[in-house]
Amino acid sequence: MKTVKNIQIEGKHGKPILADLFYKENNKQKKVVIFCHGYKGYKDWGAWELVAQEFAKKNFFFLKMNFSHNGGTVEQPIDFPDLEAFGHNNFIKELDDLNSVIDWISAQDGLEKEISLNEMSLIGHSRGGGIVLLKAADDKRIGKVITWAGVSDFASRFPGGEILEQWKKDGVAFITNARTNQQMPHYIQFYTTFKENETSLNIENAVKKLTVPYLILHGKKDETVPLQEAEKLKSWNDLAQLKVLDQANHTFGSSQPWTENELPNDLKLIVDFSLNFLS
Repeated sequence: MKTVKNIQIEGKHGKPILADLFYKENNKQKKVVIFCHGYKGYKDWGAWELVAQEFAKKNFFFLKMNFSHNGGTVEQPIDFPDLEAFGHNNFIKELDDLNSVIDWISAQDGLEKEISLNEMSLIGHSRGGGIVLLKAADDKRIGKVITWAGVSDFASRFPGGEILEQWKKDGVAFITNARTNQQMPHYIQFYTTFKENETSLNIENAVKKLTVPYLILHGKKDETVPLQEAEKLKSWNDLAQLKVLDQANHTFGSSQPWTENELPNDLKLIVDFSLNFLS
């Protein structure tokens, strides 16, 4: 299996987008799958590496990416050495980053024997699920879309009342990362950029507009994104398929760091469901 790590893709927002490629180098054209991480996530989190290998074994061309402002750097793509970048991230930047990656893979002359661009698929975890849904509804290059523990909206995740007013006044709010103990900033631009683009960032509208096959995978014991969000996503699109794992949590049993050589059981099921859907 061929693995290429930390390719730097130029985006629109002044910071490189890092990407990893996983595929069997056999001169046979393979369907492209692009994976997007969630909030406080990154491409090397937990068992995502093992996930990528499973897709490659099944003859997919798998690309996983870091959003340019996720808080990682070229030198240290894991965790959050660049909190300033994290604070300046927003949904528009993530959509632009995903578009840059799709443009990049679509223009790879050296890989034409390995990739088929007839049907590109997107997978998004958590907040990344919202991003891939917005993109799939808007880009004819996307043939299928899958969300893993995906969110159903962005608006409800912003505070209101006194907390919002204090955020506006201070210009920045901090959230503690329970694992790294970092104080992670959110500059008020995160909120104002969302409000300025609220119509185009409406996940419900995107799902209703989707014309490509859509698979929703969610754990009943998701402690971060409740199962009701998956049920909402399903209700907005008659053609969408919903599969619920009774015992699964938000990360399907994976954690950071993941030191095992095998996928956790729930994540293995998620991968199997996804592979069947894409095949």
